Amino acid sequence: MHAIDPETAGGPEVLVPVERPVPMAGPGEYLVKVAAAGVNRPDVMQRLGLYPPPPGVPSILGLEIAGMVVAAGEGADASMVGSKVCALVAGGGYAEYCAAPAGQCLPVPPALSMIEAAAIPETLFTVWSNLFERAYAIEGDTVLVHGGTSGIGTMAILLGKLFELTVIVTCGSDEKCARALEIGAAHAINYKTADFVEEVKRITGGKGCQAVLDMVGGDYVPRNLQCLALDGRHVTIAVQGGTKATVSLVDIMLRRLTMTGSTLRAREVAFKSLVADELRREVWPHVSDGRLRPIVDATFPLAEAAKAHARMDGGDHVGKIVLTMDG
Repeated sequence: MHAIDPETAGGPEVLVPVERPVPMAGPGEYLVKVAAAGVNRPDVMQRLGLYPPPPGVPSILGLEIAGMVVAAGEGADASMVGSKVCALVAGGGYAEYCAAPAGQCLPVPPALSMIEAAAIPETLFTVWSNLFERAYAIEGDTVLVHGGTSGIGTMAILLGKLFELTVIVTCGSDEKCARALEIGAAHAINYKTADFVEEVKRITGGKGCQAVLDMVGGDYVPRNLQCLALDGRHVTIAVQGGTKATVSLVDIMLRRLTMTGSTLRAREVAFKSLVADELRREVWPHVSDGRLRPIVDATFPLAEAAKAHARMDGGDHVGKIVLTMDG
């Protein structure tokens, strides 16, 4: 099969198609004939040599796929062969075939194209498990999400609309702020021309927000804490701006703030399967009815994975970039 499995770290140019053996469906897995695969920031980090796959995971890039089940491993439901699924995987998605844990697969309803289905799992699992589970966001809460037009940001906006959150986002241009508002953000702050701390205070009447979903880290963290209301929750899911931060422990104590964070890729299949079960119950009815569909920025054939990564590196995308296997 064709796959993107770079031999060296580097820029987008290292992403060239190679031949690899078709994987086998192991115990509790499905073999999926991939129709489309989502492109995510962790793929870029892996390409750069900064985020190696967990032990036992293929070095082929790609954390989410959509396609048709063509084989079931031992213990997996054989009646699913022939069904369309999308899946969160720990690697191997940029390929014509991918083995996916059965518990991390979700059915693709008629309301979704395969491209849209491939653009859902990574961001949906991430936003749900961090904003709704770790940050306990509930109806009526105000939340701050950085990177409002990223895949994560747009999914947070869409889920926030469905579950009646007030979503404030930050973006790097007025154009991106306008797109975030079109998608459904309640407020969008251009962090290059405004102080997001002061803007959050203004928007919330000085009360602050209940949760911050942070992908920046570094010196954003103490500023994020200033945005939080009493008993507010801060969740770190990426550290694009730095791995260290200095915060006031007294402030955390006096305002009863919670700081937490997580990574998803290395978590055990059992945990990700539990998240999938919750998504099937709480979110998938909205997907099936067409009320939740991801924002897709651009698609590229697998052979042009380098162009897909160049677009992500450029930072101009809004929503998800997806690879297709039909060209």
